[in-house]
Amino acid sequence: MKIADSTVLVTGANRGLGKALVEEALRRGATRVYAGTRQPWTHTDPRVTPVTLDITDAAQIQAAARQVPALDVLINNAGLALLDDLSDRATLERHLAVNLYGPHDVTHAFLPLLVRSEGAVVNVLSIAALASLPIIPAYSVSKAAAFSMTQSMRALLAAQGVSVHAVLAGPIDTDMSRAFDVPKSTPESVARAILEGVEQGEEDIFPDALSGSMAEGWRNGVVKAPERQNAGLVSQPANS
Repeated sequence: MKIADSTVLVTGANRGLGKALVEEALRRGATRVYAGTRQPWTHTDPRVTPVTLDITDAAQIQAAARQVPALDVLINNAGLALLDDLSDRATLERHLAVNLYGPHDVTHAFLPLLVRSEGAVVNVLSIAALASLPIIPAYSVSKAAAFSMTQSMRALLAAQGVSVHAVLAGPIDTDMSRAFDVPKSTPESVARAILEGVEQGEEDIFPDALSGSMAEGWRNGVVKAPERQNAGLVSQPANS
Protein backbone atom coordinates (compact mmCIF):
# COMPACT_ATOMS: atom_id res chain seq x y z
CA MET A 1 0.00 0.00 0.00
CA LYS A 2 1.39 3.38 -1.04
CA ILE A 3 -0.11 6.67 0.06
CA ALA A 4 1.03 8.45 -3.11
CA ASP A 5 -1.81 8.71 -5.64
CA SER A 6 -4.25 7.15 -3.18
CA THR A 7 -7.52 8.29 -1.66
CA VAL A 8 -7.58 8.48 2.14
CA LEU A 9 -10.32 9.07 4.71
CA VAL A 10 -9.37 10.22 8.22
CA THR A 11 -11.96 10.43 10.99
CA GLY A 12 -11.49 13.00 13.76
CA ALA A 13 -9.48 15.00 11.26
CA ASN A 14 -9.76 18.56 12.52
CA ARG A 15 -7.24 18.45 15.38
CA GLY A 16 -4.48 16.54 17.09
CA LEU A 17 -3.37 13.30 15.49
CA GLY A 18 -6.18 13.38 12.94
CA LYS A 19 -5.06 16.73 11.58
CA ALA A 20 -1.45 15.52 11.49
CA LEU A 21 -2.54 12.42 9.55
CA VAL A 22 -4.28 14.60 6.97
CA GLU A 23 -1.10 16.67 6.53
CA GLU A 24 1.12 13.59 6.34
CA ALA A 25 -1.09 11.96 3.73
CA LEU A 26 -0.86 15.13 1.65
CA ARG A 27 2.90 15.24 2.11
CA ARG A 28 3.15 11.68 0.84
CA GLY A 29 1.24 12.56 -2.30
CA ALA A 30 -2.33 11.44 -1.66
CA THR A 31 -4.62 12.43 -4.50
CA ARG A 32 -7.63 13.03 -2.26
CA VAL A 33 -8.00 13.19 1.51
CA TYR A 34 -11.49 13.10 2.98
CA ALA A 35 -11.42 14.75 6.40
CA GLY A 36 -14.19 13.48 8.63
CA THR A 37 -15.23 15.94 11.36
CA ARG A 38 -18.27 16.44 13.56
CA GLN A 39 -18.28 20.21 13.00
CA PRO A 40 -17.85 22.13 9.72
CA TRP A 41 -14.18 22.49 8.85
CA THR A 42 -12.13 23.80 5.95
CA HIS A 43 -8.64 23.22 4.61
CA THR A 44 -6.56 25.30 2.23
CA ASP A 45 -5.34 22.36 0.12
CA PRO A 46 -7.79 21.59 -2.71
CA ARG A 47 -7.02 17.88 -2.33
CA VAL A 48 -8.83 17.90 1.03
CA THR A 49 -12.59 17.35 1.08
CA PRO A 50 -14.26 17.91 4.47
CA VAL A 51 -16.95 15.38 5.33
CA THR A 52 -19.43 15.83 8.19
CA LEU A 53 -18.99 12.62 10.14
CA ASP A 54 -19.95 11.89 13.71
CA ILE A 55 -18.93 8.24 13.97
CA THR A 56 -21.71 7.56 16.49
CA ASP A 57 -24.39 8.80 14.08
CA ALA A 58 -25.57 6.05 11.69
CA ALA A 59 -27.22 8.51 9.31
CA GLN A 60 -24.05 10.61 9.01
CA ILE A 61 -21.96 7.51 8.40
CA GLN A 62 -24.20 6.42 5.54
CA ALA A 63 -24.30 9.95 4.10
CA ALA A 64 -20.50 10.12 4.20
CA ALA A 65 -20.23 6.76 2.44
CA ARG A 66 -22.44 8.10 -0.36
CA GLN A 67 -20.23 11.18 -0.66
CA VAL A 68 -17.02 9.22 -1.21
CA PRO A 69 -16.86 7.53 -4.63
CA ALA A 70 -13.57 5.67 -4.11
CA LEU A 71 -11.29 4.87 -1.19
CA ASP A 72 -7.90 3.23 -0.66
CA VAL A 73 -7.14 3.87 3.01
CA LEU A 74 -9.59 4.31 5.89
CA ILE A 75 -8.03 5.66 9.09
CA ASN A 76 -10.32 5.24 12.08
CA ASN A 77 -8.74 7.91 14.25
CA ALA A 78 -11.64 9.59 16.08
CA GLY A 79 -11.63 8.62 19.74
CA LEU A 80 -12.66 9.46 23.28
CA ALA A 81 -10.70 9.33 26.54
CA LEU A 82 -12.19 10.48 29.85
CA LEU A 83 -10.97 10.04 33.40
CA ASP A 84 -13.20 7.59 35.28
CA ASP A 85 -13.19 4.75 37.80
CA LEU A 86 -15.59 2.29 36.14
CA SER A 87 -18.33 3.21 38.61
CA ASP A 88 -20.55 4.76 35.93
CA ARG A 89 -21.76 2.38 33.24
CA ALA A 90 -22.86 5.29 31.06
CA THR A 91 -19.25 6.45 30.81
CA LEU A 92 -18.17 2.98 29.72
CA GLU A 93 -20.94 2.84 27.14
CA ARG A 94 -19.93 6.26 25.81
CA HIS A 95 -16.35 5.04 25.30
CA LEU A 96 -17.55 1.88 23.58
CA ALA A 97 -19.83 3.91 21.30
CA VAL A 98 -16.92 6.03 20.06
CA ASN A 99 -13.91 3.72 20.30
CA LEU A 100 -15.47 0.38 19.34
CA TYR A 101 -18.82 0.69 17.62
CA GLY A 102 -17.83 3.84 15.71
CA PRO A 103 -14.86 2.24 13.89
CA HIS A 104 -16.93 -0.92 13.38
CA ASP A 105 -19.77 0.96 11.71
CA VAL A 106 -17.54 3.26 9.66
CA THR A 107 -15.46 0.34 8.40
CA HIS A 108 -18.49 -1.63 7.25
CA ALA A 109 -20.01 1.42 5.57
CA PHE A 110 -16.87 1.95 3.48
CA LEU A 111 -15.95 -1.70 3.07
CA PRO A 112 -17.32 -2.09 -0.50
CA LEU A 113 -14.98 0.69 -1.65
CA LEU A 114 -12.01 -0.84 0.18
CA VAL A 115 -12.70 -4.26 -1.30
CA ARG A 116 -12.85 -2.72 -4.75
CA SER A 117 -9.46 -1.03 -4.28
CA GLU A 118 -7.93 -3.84 -2.19
CA GLY A 119 -7.24 -1.11 0.32
CA ALA A 120 -6.40 -0.78 3.99
CA VAL A 121 -8.15 -0.15 7.30
CA VAL A 122 -6.06 1.58 9.97
CA ASN A 123 -7.47 1.53 13.50
CA VAL A 124 -5.79 4.00 15.84
CA LEU A 125 -5.66 2.25 19.19
CA SER A 126 -3.32 2.53 22.19
CA ILE A 127 -0.88 0.53 24.26
CA ALA A 128 -3.69 0.71 26.84
CA ALA A 129 -5.30 -1.98 24.68
CA LEU A 130 -2.49 -4.31 25.78
CA ALA A 131 -2.24 -3.27 29.44
CA SER A 132 -5.02 -1.28 31.05
CA LEU A 133 -4.28 2.25 32.21
CA PRO A 134 -6.43 2.26 35.37
CA ILE A 135 -6.83 6.04 35.55
CA ILE A 136 -8.80 5.79 32.31
CA PRO A 137 -10.18 2.25 32.57
CA ALA A 138 -13.24 2.75 30.35
CA TYR A 139 -10.93 4.00 27.61
CA SER A 140 -8.65 1.00 28.16
CA VAL A 141 -11.56 -1.43 28.00
CA SER A 142 -12.84 0.11 24.77
CA LYS A 143 -9.42 0.07 23.12
CA ALA A 144 -8.82 -3.54 24.16
CA ALA A 145 -12.14 -4.47 22.58
CA ALA A 146 -11.27 -2.48 19.46
CA PHE A 147 -7.93 -4.30 19.24
CA SER A 148 -9.68 -7.66 19.37
CA MET A 149 -12.06 -6.43 16.68
CA THR A 150 -9.07 -5.31 14.60
CA GLN A 151 -7.47 -8.75 14.83
CA SER A 152 -10.74 -10.39 13.76
CA MET A 153 -11.23 -7.95 10.88
CA ARG A 154 -7.67 -8.66 9.77
CA ALA A 155 -8.42 -12.36 9.42
CA LEU A 156 -11.91 -11.94 7.99
CA LEU A 157 -11.03 -9.36 5.34
CA ALA A 158 -7.73 -10.82 4.15
CA ALA A 159 -9.43 -12.99 1.55
CA GLN A 160 -11.01 -9.86 0.05
CA GLY A 161 -7.64 -8.18 -0.30
CA VAL A 162 -8.16 -5.65 2.49
CA SER A 163 -5.34 -5.25 4.99
CA VAL A 164 -6.14 -4.21 8.58
CA HIS A 165 -3.60 -2.40 10.73
CA ALA A 166 -3.60 -1.69 14.48
CA VAL A 167 -1.85 1.45 15.72
CA LEU A 168 -0.68 0.79 19.27
CA ALA A 169 0.40 4.26 20.30
CA GLY A 170 1.82 5.65 23.50
CA PRO A 171 1.02 9.14 24.86
CA ILE A 172 0.66 11.79 22.16
CA ASP A 173 0.75 15.52 22.78
CA THR A 174 -2.89 16.28 21.98
CA ASP A 175 -5.89 17.66 23.83
CA MET A 176 -6.92 14.10 24.71
CA SER A 177 -3.79 13.51 26.82
CA ARG A 178 -3.33 17.03 28.17
CA ALA A 179 -4.14 15.94 31.74
CA PHE A 180 -1.32 13.38 31.81
CA ASP A 181 2.06 14.66 32.98
CA VAL A 182 4.18 12.15 31.06
CA PRO A 183 6.59 12.37 28.11
CA LYS A 184 4.58 12.60 24.89
CA SER A 185 5.34 12.27 21.21
CA THR A 186 4.28 14.93 18.73
CA PRO A 187 1.25 14.22 16.54
CA GLU A 188 3.39 14.90 13.47
CA SER A 189 5.99 12.25 14.33
CA VAL A 190 3.31 9.70 15.16
CA ALA A 191 1.45 10.41 11.92
CA ARG A 192 4.66 9.87 9.94
CA ALA A 193 5.29 6.56 11.68
CA ILE A 194 1.71 5.39 11.15
CA LEU A 195 1.71 5.96 7.41
CA GLU A 196 5.22 4.57 7.12
CA GLY A 197 3.99 1.44 8.89
CA VAL A 198 1.03 1.14 6.53
CA GLU A 199 3.31 1.47 3.51
CA GLN A 200 5.63 -1.20 4.93
CA GLY A 201 2.73 -3.55 5.57
CA GLU A 202 3.10 -3.71 9.35
CA GLU A 203 0.07 -5.36 10.93
CA ASP A 204 0.70 -3.79 14.34
CA ILE A 205 2.26 -0.33 14.22
CA PHE A 206 4.13 1.02 17.26
CA PRO A 207 4.58 4.67 16.20
CA ASP A 208 6.50 6.32 19.04
CA ALA A 209 9.42 5.78 21.39
CA LEU A 210 7.42 4.30 24.27
CA SER A 211 5.33 1.91 22.21
CA GLY A 212 8.32 1.14 19.99
CA SER A 213 10.15 -0.31 22.97
CA MET A 214 7.42 -2.97 23.10
CA ALA A 215 7.32 -3.78 19.39
CA GLU A 216 9.84 -6.59 19.13
CA GLY A 217 8.53 -8.35 22.22
CA TRP A 218 4.99 -8.15 20.91
CA ARG A 219 5.74 -9.36 17.39
CA ASN A 220 7.71 -12.34 18.68
CA GLY A 221 5.62 -12.92 21.81
CA VAL A 222 3.20 -15.54 22.99
CA VAL A 223 0.09 -13.65 21.84
CA LYS A 224 0.96 -12.85 18.23
CA ALA A 225 1.59 -16.50 17.31
CA PRO A 226 -1.90 -17.66 18.36
CA GLU A 227 -3.42 -14.74 16.43
CA ARG A 228 -1.76 -16.02 13.26
CA GLN A 229 -2.84 -19.59 14.00
CA ASN A 230 -6.42 -18.55 14.73
CA ALA A 231 -6.60 -16.57 11.49
CA GLY A 232 -6.23 -19.84 9.64
CA LEU A 233 -9.55 -21.01 11.02
CA VAL A 234 -11.41 -18.44 8.90
CA SER A 235 -10.89 -20.47 5.72
CA GLN A 236 -11.86 -23.79 7.31
CA PRO A 237 -15.37 -25.25 7.25
CA ALA A 238 -17.36 -24.67 10.43
CA ASN A 239 -17.54 -28.42 11.17
CA SER A 240 -13.85 -29.11 10.59
